[in-house]
Amino acid sequence: MPMVKIGIVGKTNTGKTTLFNAATLLRAEVGTYPFTTKKPNVGIGYARSFCVCSEFGVKDNPRNSICIRGFRFIPVELIDLPGLIKGAWMGKGLGNQFLTVASQADVLLHVVDASGSINQAGELVAPGIGDPVQDVLDIEEELTMWFYKILEGSRAKIIKMLESRTTRLIPALIQLLSGLKINKAHIEEALKLSDLYDKPFERWSDEELKLFATNLRKVSKPTVIVANKMDVDGAEENYERLVEAFKPTPVVPCSAEAELALRRAESDGLVEYLPGDEVFKIRSYEQLSERQRAALKYIAEKVFERISRTGVQYAIDVAVFKLLRMNVIYPVEDENKLADHKGNILPDAFLMPQGATIYDLAMEIHSELANTMLYAIDARTKVRLPKDYVLRDRDVVKIVAAAGRG
Repeated sequence: MPMVKIGIVGKTNTGKTTLFNAATLLRAEVGTYPFTTKKPNVGIGYARSFCVCSEFGVKDNPRNSICIRGFRFIPVELIDLPGLIKGAWMGKGLGNQFLTVASQADVLLHVVDASGSINQAGELVAPGIGDPVQDVLDIEEELTMWFYKILEGSRAKIIKMLESRTTRLIPALIQLLSGLKINKAHIEEALKLSDLYDKPFERWSDEELKLFATNLRKVSKPTVIVANKMDVDGAEENYERLVEAFKPTPVVPCSAEAELALRRAESDGLVEYLPGDEVFKIRSYEQLSERQRAALKYIAEKVFERISRTGVQYAIDVAVFKLLRMNVIYPVEDENKLADHKGNILPDAFLMPQGATIYDLAMEIHSELANTMLYAIDARTKVRLPKDYVLRDRDVVKIVAAAGRG
């Protein structure tokens, strides 16, 4: 099953790596989970959803995910990208490397310093000097210009293909952009948003090409703005500015440092805390050092009392469930026991895009299963479901294949 890929982008010193480290450190028991980091800047985070185990009144045995206190944590891939600098789209700094990796993401977390503690070059300054709104605009411009550069560089080739009638515009663009995880739906939506659907490509102006690049970037790489360092005084005003400047893009208030501290404290047995919770509980006040007590007091007052949660888990969940509109599906082999052939209860949880069918789920599990599939069974109602049944969030289904009859 291909994992959802989340790219973490932003300028240097915004807290991207802190967020990455926090999100990939769930708790001690996750250390035995069968995923390994592929390279230093890639790790496994989790999307959090209410597990169906509570509804069915069963104790589950997850294989491809984790269930803690009735919440199912489903793995997603997090990519911590190098800090972007102005001119990256022209290859400055690590520009090409950054943008090539960013292109493989399904959705972006754009981390910005809401306290205004970095200047336009990404250098640390006193809080309030920097402008988070301009920081977001700078990064968005880099991404847009990179898309524009690719389109503009292939413009003559596309026009030649269209003139020779070997292909039409949308197939030509799919061929050009498929390496950026851009599909037909993305291109069609961007054409409509740019009011270019019926205008011949050879008559597009440079401004129209850039508008198309802007919209294509927005629809193919939807973004959550993560307003980090909300515990710093003055950040609330910048948060409101970000919300106003970029609506309807979601802006999530966050303190990545607080999340990392809590996850480490939980791993060490000092606190009870589950990523995404709006509270944490100190296990034994006496075993804390003065420094630890002060740190937890600071987190309680400056983070939880201000923004209710640290925001790290919430940002991931908004990206997966609101922007990508993923549904959580539970395939089983026994619809009565909700188990696989080894007896594991609710063993797997799959993230499936809105509109996906039972057949699509079968393909995710194994192509042979899809090829031999007859129908599915809804574990709740025991009703037979056809191959083209459109899956809904929290569906629990058994796929019946020809080889499995009798």
